[in-house]
Amino acid sequence: MSLPRRFAFALGLALAASLAAIPTHAHTLSESFSAWQINGNSVRVEFSVPDREAKRLSESGRDLPSSDRLASYLADHLSVSARAQPCARAAAPQMLSSVSGFSRFEFEYVCAGTADIKLHSSAFYALVPTHTDFARIQGTNGDVFEQLMTRDDQYVDVSGSGSQSTLQNAGLARFIAMGIMHIFTGVDHMSFLLGLVLISRRLRDLIFVVTGFTIGHSLTLGLAVTGILRPNAQYIDALVALTIALIGAENIGDSTHKPQPVALGLGGLLIVFAVARALGLSAVVLPTLLLIGGGVFATCYLMATGQMRDAGRLRVVITTVFGLIHGFGFAANLLEMDLPRNRIAELLFGFNFGVEIGQVTVVLAALLVAHLLVRVRLAIPRPLFTDIAAAFLVGEGLFWFVTRSVAFS
Repeated sequence: MSLPRRFAFALGLALAASLAAIPTHAHTLSESFSAWQINGNSVRVEFSVPDREAKRLSESGRDLPSSDRLASYLADHLSVSARAQPCARAAAPQMLSSVSGFSRFEFEYVCAGTADIKLHSSAFYALVPTHTDFARIQGTNGDVFEQLMTRDDQYVDVSGSGSQSTLQNAGLARFIAMGIMHIFTGVDHMSFLLGLVLISRRLRDLIFVVTGFTIGHSLTLGLAVTGILRPNAQYIDALVALTIALIGAENIGDSTHKPQPVALGLGGLLIVFAVARALGLSAVVLPTLLLIGGGVFATCYLMATGQMRDAGRLRVVITTVFGLIHGFGFAANLLEMDLPRNRIAELLFGFNFGVEIGQVTVVLAALLVAHLLVRVRLAIPRPLFTDIAAAFLVGEGLFWFVTRSVAFS
């Protein structure tokens, strides 16, 4: 049975309210990366900060701070100790060359001895409580392990009796929590899920599309983490953004019953990008064939769903395809780590189960808010609000797609 008009409107209002309340950073966690090398009583660390994290230190929150400001902040939040005594910093922080979008600094510490060395980082936790530092640690004997440094785990014991690798010894609950937080801190994944809620007029349709999405992302998450497939991360980020624009565009075409302008407009944009790339515009980073394929797919998909009276079955197939793309996005953070090979199956199960908990929570929360709005009789014509919410998704998705596929500097 079709959802009542007021309930459908409330779903749209819940979508808009949820998106408005979400921070504007991308799907990846608030994160940084560090490489610690212990050589006797000397400890050297290279700390890499994404630009989106560094901007949190500026007054506006949108501009990059100076390198001196960033270096000073890191110097105040990184430390090493031996036998509970602080190790001296051997020299001033050095700024190193890094890939585009990151800043990288080197620090060196000299300890009084080699016993009970502990590493410490408190960078960014006061600004973002869910921030995670992916630390790679090499001991004096050459052994390497990974550590997730969080607000609750800011210290790493590398030579005392408590020395361990967090990922190697973490319980299943830790992997599940990682998956849940990936959904709750991922604006683009949440936007896509809420778009599915908005376009599903029946509960059966919603179950089908969420199931298709789950099958898709579970498959590629496993393929990526096990190393069978490793697509370009930048391409995946751009395609994730495109799926958001597509689900919003489908909502508009379905509501207006005029899919042609939407389909030709969105597909045409990708073809324009493809032509620019083919003509040698290096600012467009996506391959020409990928852009052409995306443009043809977007046009055909939106035209087909806009002409079908009941596109529920087709959406199951399409959301499975979209899930394949999002699965590679889910794997992005895991691929930054040297995962414990003997625990891949457990890690995949836990992380994927956490992702499922997160996405079901998002969907149920949207439905609950919609139900409460219906109870208080808050309603306007459904087509109007559907178009507004869908237009927001299209704008959001296109903004991310353009910024992720075009190098502006």
